[in-house]
Amino acid sequence: MINNLTRNDISEFINKEFGLSKKDCNDIVNDILDEIINGLISYGVIKIHNFGTFKVKFKGERLGRNPKTKEETIIKSRNVISFKPSKKILDFLNKV
Repeated sequence: MINNLTRNDISEFINKEFGLSKKDCNDIVNDILDEIINGLISYGVIKIHNFGTFKVKFKGERLGRNPKTKEETIIKSRNVISFKPSKKILDFLNKV
């Protein structure tokens, strides 16, 4: 079982499944991921049909605490990405 799926893993799968060259497979994977990133930067939301929705959310500054030392620090505000799977993906996962 794969714990981490890398760009290379996806490229190898495409190569084996469709017989494209490794360079073409790497280009396809990189182009798809670049489009997702560019879409998030431009629009803040990317919806992939029958897969799910990626959304950029803003997290404000807050007080955090180191669980070992109990030392309090300020966690800076930042943008994060959330993912909401589609109903089809959820149904598939819950059948297993």
